[in-house]
Amino acid sequence: MRRDEIADLAAFVVVAEERSFTKAAQRLGMAQSALSQIVRRIEERLGMRLLSRTTRSMAPTEAGERLIATLGPMLHDLDAAIASLGELRDRPTGTIRITTVEHAAKTIIVPAMKRLLPDNPDIAVDLTVDYGLADVVADRFDAGVRLGGEMAKDMIAVRIGPDIPMAIVGSPDYFRTHAVPSSPAQLTDHRAINLRLPTSGTLNKWRLMRGGRETRVKVDGPLVFNTIDLILDAALDGHGLAYLPLDQVQHHLDGGRLVRVLSRFTPDLPGYHLYYPHRRHASSAFTHFVETLRFRA
Repeated sequence: MRRDEIADLAAFVVVAEERSFTKAAQRLGMAQSALSQIVRRIEERLGMRLLSRTTRSMAPTEAGERLIATLGPMLHDLDAAIASLGELRDRPTGTIRITTVEHAAKTIIVPAMKRLLPDNPDIAVDLTVDYGLADVVADRFDAGVRLGGEMAKDMIAVRIGPDIPMAIVGSPDYFRTHAVPSSPAQLTDHRAINLRLPTSGTLNKWRLMRGGRETRVKVDGPLVFNTIDLILDAALDGHGLAYLPLDQVQHHLDGGRLVRVLSRFTPDLPGYHLYYPHRRHASSAFTHFVETLRFRA
């Protein structure tokens, strides 16, 4: 395969990832018209459509998806290999792309950057907050952050945080019209403020203890959000009960703005782990990042 054909395929992957010629052109630093010609040239060479286009949207066809699934990991490995050449310099360098959930970003990753970045000015960290279980290889992330037990078995997992105490909370205003529950079974009489999980499109089930065993319970309610900050705001406004990390609500509990219930039925969640593929090339920048996050009890 000629070098220009490889360059064309790399450009196609960016278009497919962005699902927009405009955004892809900005990312690649080239004209949108030139990028459109590249994709058309690849489709003519292969004799099939790779992108389905309408006036409002664009998405890969089945053939395009298969091509992306093959090319994406190869190009990611190539980018990592080139970035690893920074090891030959005096200081670690490169951009580390991480997919993480909101709570881990706020409580672990962002605080850890105060230790990592001042002494490593050539390292950049690009965080994407997403409650979906991202495919770090296909989506070209260097690593992901999820709760223990949620990673694929073919990934390396490094623990980066302690177990997470959870709390079910509601506002004093809410409890003026709703009885305080004394058991998980009574949650059916309450309104919940839920978190939607993008991968499955379902609502996050609350982990509760019943009969000495942990179960996952679906609690219905009038509001659904995709960030814990909005769930917390809704709980403070009295819209219902919220299931949130204790550290995110403790100051509201201390100030009397929220009331905690069912604490003895609410087990801790397993701590966050950083996960990445076994075959990932460990650049010095990435190694520094991992060691900064590594949990030490």
